[in-house]
Amino acid sequence: MSVSALTIMRWQQPLGLMTALLLSLLALLPARAGLGLDDAQLKAAFIYRFAQFTQWPGQAATEFSYCVVGSPVLREAMASLAQKPHLVSVVRVRSVSEPAQAQGCQVLVLGMSERSELLRWQQALGAEPVLIVGDSAEAFRAGVSIALMVEPNGLAFRINHSEAKRRGLSLSSQMLKLAREVK
Repeated sequence: MSVSALTIMRWQQPLGLMTALLLSLLALLPARAGLGLDDAQLKAAFIYRFAQFTQWPGQAATEFSYCVVGSPVLREAMASLAQKPHLVSVVRVRSVSEPAQAQGCQVLVLGMSERSELLRWQQALGAEPVLIVGDSAEAFRAGVSIALMVEPNGLAFRINHSEAKRRGLSLSSQMLKLAREVK
């Protein structure tokens, strides 16, 4: 199954064998699998999948927002997510530069590695139900819910399940199984 076939699957499908298969295939893709994907596009595909396999409390919203901080390249790669299938009719991908602008975001991508900035963003959001995805190993150490990291064999992710639960988010058990590390 190709990455394009993976990305057109709807996220309202029940978790089960198909979900496990899709997540397994996505997790096994090396960062440069000859698919014409650069690192930012591959990260955007992972972030899209993370959103699909996360449940927010009271998920009756009519709009879904991906917000990106500090990485114009990743923001550009994520712009295509607005055209992908979602449960809601309006999907936005926007750049934010201050924590107050992140209100209303379901997914916040922190494209930075400075610990003080990572902590500032997380603290400003308090316990809001926002899936915070970091783009570095330092982001994981700073306590984001999910951290993407480029490793020699490809792209991997680590999950801070305690942080996700503190924010009221429910992460798929299949996604937890595929993470390089869960704490």
